[in-house]
Amino acid sequence: MIKSVCLLAIAATLFSFTNPKTTKEMTMNSNPEVKKLASDVMTPEVLWSFGRIGDPAVSPDGTTVLYSVTNYNIEENKSYRDLYTVSVNGGVPVQITSTPEKESSAVWRPDGKKIGFLSSKSGEMQLWEMNLDGSEPVQVSEIKGGISGFKYSPDGTKIMFTADVKMKKDVHDLFPDLPKANAYLENDLMYKHWDEWVQTVPHPFVADYENGKIANAVDLLEGEPYESPMKPFGGVEQLDWSPDSKTIAYTCRKKTGKEYALSTNSDIYFYNVETKKTENKTQGMMGYDQNPVFSPDGKWIAWESMERDGYEADKIRLFVMNLQTGEKIDYSAEFDQNSTNLAWSANSKSIYFISCWQALTQVYRLDLASKKIAQITKGIQDYAFVAEAKDKLIGMKHSMSKPDEIYAIDSKTGVETELSFQNKPILDQLTLSKVEERWIKTTDDKQMLTWVIYPPHFDPNKKYPTILFCEGGPQSTVSQFWSYRWNFQQMAANGYIVVAPNRRGLPGFGKEWLEQISGDYGGQNMKDYLSAIDAVAKEPFVDKDKLGCVGASYGGFSVYWLAGHHEKRFIAFIAHDGMFNLEQQYLETEEMWFVNWDLGGPYWDKANAVAQRSYANSPHLFVDKWDAPILVIHGEKDYRILASQGMAAFNAAVLRGVPAQMLIFPDENHWVLQPQNGILWQRVFKQWLDKWLK
Repeated sequence: MIKSVCLLAIAATLFSFTNPKTTKEMTMNSNPEVKKLASDVMTPEVLWSFGRIGDPAVSPDGTTVLYSVTNYNIEENKSYRDLYTVSVNGGVPVQITSTPEKESSAVWRPDGKKIGFLSSKSGEMQLWEMNLDGSEPVQVSEIKGGISGFKYSPDGTKIMFTADVKMKKDVHDLFPDLPKANAYLENDLMYKHWDEWVQTVPHPFVADYENGKIANAVDLLEGEPYESPMKPFGGVEQLDWSPDSKTIAYTCRKKTGKEYALSTNSDIYFYNVETKKTENKTQGMMGYDQNPVFSPDGKWIAWESMERDGYEADKIRLFVMNLQTGEKIDYSAEFDQNSTNLAWSANSKSIYFISCWQALTQVYRLDLASKKIAQITKGIQDYAFVAEAKDKLIGMKHSMSKPDEIYAIDSKTGVETELSFQNKPILDQLTLSKVEERWIKTTDDKQMLTWVIYPPHFDPNKKYPTILFCEGGPQSTVSQFWSYRWNFQQMAANGYIVVAPNRRGLPGFGKEWLEQISGDYGGQNMKDYLSAIDAVAKEPFVDKDKLGCVGASYGGFSVYWLAGHHEKRFIAFIAHDGMFNLEQQYLETEEMWFVNWDLGGPYWDKANAVAQRSYANSPHLFVDKWDAPILVIHGEKDYRILASQGMAAFNAAVLRGVPAQMLIFPDENHWVLQPQNGILWQRVFKQWLDKWLK
């Protein structure tokens, strides 16, 4: 059973409930059974009603899976997260928490007798423990300012946790007589990152753990201005305990300011808990090295590694180090795919991981002795997690037609058995869109995988307006992802055919396909987009006079670029968080390694042919050719691509007399994360397309 969710705000029109309760009561009780949807077609409200599964963890004895479910209440404009358990052999999942505090990061204590989790019940995020049935929660940590993650030592005597520390003086430290001053005084780059002004950095700590409390916390990076885990997305997966509980491996990029902004060179460090000494284990490896995982027998450590400094989308290699000899081996040298989410087998002879190939993300196994990699799962799906549970595997997967659920996997046959069924009551009532795989010839005579998503109740005898979806990243596969914003089922449910090509520059199709885009933003990948829409537009059920084009981030850049080059193909555009002026973008973004690699360097380097080609293809240079209505969407807390980019594009359209609309979210970042903002986004998105394509 689930907690109060966004369905409450629309219950009168969408659902019938049994035993109705007030919203306040519902936040503390199980959600009544959803009996019937008013329609079998997806709506934004239904999309936001799905329970979002996360944080799967297998119990030490391999019998039970612990996981979280997040639900959203539209009326309250907030989320709730509760914890569940289910047997690896199947059965009815059991909800073990139901509180307003959003329990998170839950794991099994190594002895299997308690569950540790984070909760803000005390006013700050702290570590708590409870019985396996969710009873008797007890606060374990009392760290000033709270903590952001934790891991028990294997022997259960210590806890490693992460917490933010202040590493530089702010204006109130410098001018204490001005307590109401509100300003930032900066002297170097990386003063803001993703969606925050950087005032603190996360550090790992290790503390003694005894009698349900922690004490004697020690900062592994005491006095160092570096971050571990690495922002903006890193968590405790970037740190690990050795099986003997004597060593902590942590990920860190020991750089600050301009040097940090220009480099992706992170390393794996070993911290000796007894001597407090630190050693860099990947010295000389120049790209991202992160997410270390010790083997259960303590003889090996595996991690994810990129080769080149400054290239954030480099191939993710599977490296393993022999801890006795120090030898490092790239086990994925002949494997032209990424290797992520590494998980050792209990006997330390194999590593399970996930990898995307041809827009499908499956579970794989590396056998260390033979160095052979075998694919375990098959199907139209994306796995996002894998771990061993005795004689089987536990995974979490989704597709374009289904949000995440927990599965048991036969490690030999790949046969999957669903365990969680969180969203089955809703999915059973929806008529979902057909998702079709097509291979389309490109202008340079290659084959490009393109997903075509049809409206529910598709009638091939009718003609449908059709939209081209432009992927972001730019190096981000159009795989079987399930999004709560760019959701293909929702887009198709609005009455559109959706064309989603895996154009040049995406992983999962080999190194050559991936790397072609770097330094060629206005080149072959734009031709790929047009090849996809032109091919599908030939179908008799496509209204070729009612074509639209939409996308976010690099997809937003693509929309702006295509608006000046589409040669009358499209009659409406939508760009979300897109780059409009590349010279402006070079000096506005925070992660300089990205623009240096992808654009080729600064615009003032006139001798750099690659960079000059990039800036010559900046969308703002082709506004004179804009001739179709455009909707611009942007978040003002987006520090990757500032909202000024969207505002400039909107202003240009209006000044040129092109019909335009702008949707600005003052409190959203590169994404739209709040329930009511998310539904507003969907409604404006649909209204704009309907206005011009219907």
